[in-house]
Amino acid sequence: MSLLRYGYVSGPVIGAIWLFVLATTISVTMSFATGDAFRPALVSSLVLGALAGWIAVTPQNKTTKIAMISALVFATSLTGFGPTVMQSTATSQGFVAILLALVMGWSIVSIMAAVPFGSLSRHEMEEAWIRFLTGFGYIFFTAIVLIPFYVMVMTSLKSQSDLLQNPLDFSLDFDKGAALFRSYYELFRDFNFGTYMWTSFYVSVLTVLITLAFSIPGAYAVARLNFRGQKAFSRSILLIYMVPMIVLALPIYIAFSVTGLRNTVIGIILIYPVTTIPVALYMLQGYFRGLPPEVEEAGLMDGLNRLQVIWKITLPLALPALASVSLYVFMIAWNEFLLAFMLLDDPSKFTLTRGVAMLNSSEIPREHLMAGAVIATVPVMVLFLGLEKFMTKGLTAGSVKG
Repeated sequence: MSLLRYGYVSGPVIGAIWLFVLATTISVTMSFATGDAFRPALVSSLVLGALAGWIAVTPQNKTTKIAMISALVFATSLTGFGPTVMQSTATSQGFVAILLALVMGWSIVSIMAAVPFGSLSRHEMEEAWIRFLTGFGYIFFTAIVLIPFYVMVMTSLKSQSDLLQNPLDFSLDFDKGAALFRSYYELFRDFNFGTYMWTSFYVSVLTVLITLAFSIPGAYAVARLNFRGQKAFSRSILLIYMVPMIVLALPIYIAFSVTGLRNTVIGIILIYPVTTIPVALYMLQGYFRGLPPEVEEAGLMDGLNRLQVIWKITLPLALPALASVSLYVFMIAWNEFLLAFMLLDDPSKFTLTRGVAMLNSSEIPREHLMAGAVIATVPVMVLFLGLEKFMTKGLTAGSVKG
């Protein structure tokens, strides 16, 4: 570790690892985008990266260092000794060489900014490694999120013959035009996915309303009122999550079969809030505790009763928390699969997740399964991104006094 306190050591080490990370990222991206074979060259990446890192800490101006590193990576890529190995067209090779050269030149110089060639202070060394780990974290977590979604979307837009010919080719033929969306059209025409979406939507909305109807007064009572067992009740709200749902599956199945609620949408609407009310109670009680009690006391002194105080004062102030809880509960109900799979047998009553599971069959083309997964994912993703600020406010509200 003591050797890393010198710029001429930390620079090549970071440069070698960083170039291999970039080569891997670009190789995977280009393979998915074009269907051609790209892979990172380990030895070349480490050697060229070490040279680039050494250049990045030399006492030259930033523009010169970027130009030298970019020229080094570009020249070696064209001669076949670059960080990536390509079995593709000359156009793709040139594009990858230019892209990798520019990204490497700019990024490694930025990472090693203000790092001297000689001895480093502890602060300088930590700053360089933090910048490197930050960049690596962005790439790693972006890949974890985007690659599965990208593969899912691209697979849904391909035909069965294309998937059989090359399952790893995720490039698209845009000359097909509207035929690219044939799988989506067939899902709504032949597999009743419009009904599944509507069922999931109103089941999720009703789950939100029922959850709020029980959790708002319950959370307010725990946060504001004094009664015997208040602390015990407050601490035991989330105990239900200590019991896995799979353990409750058989009792629920038997109870719903005996009462005639199995294979009914009403039964689903009744059981979903059981899984969402505890977490809603826990989130809301923390927020209610964070609200100043003086505001409610002023309302009581003005002649309002307790219910009027809750309706006219507490709930308007708690709108961010209510929005975040509603969004969270909606996502739980929309994505729930186990109970729907266990309790619903009639295809006309399927929720969306149950309908997607039905597509997992050897008789149904894989692109239909991926199209169903996209249909199930995109609405809740759009809803989450649109209401993210409320989600953030609601989750952090009450964290100080909760």
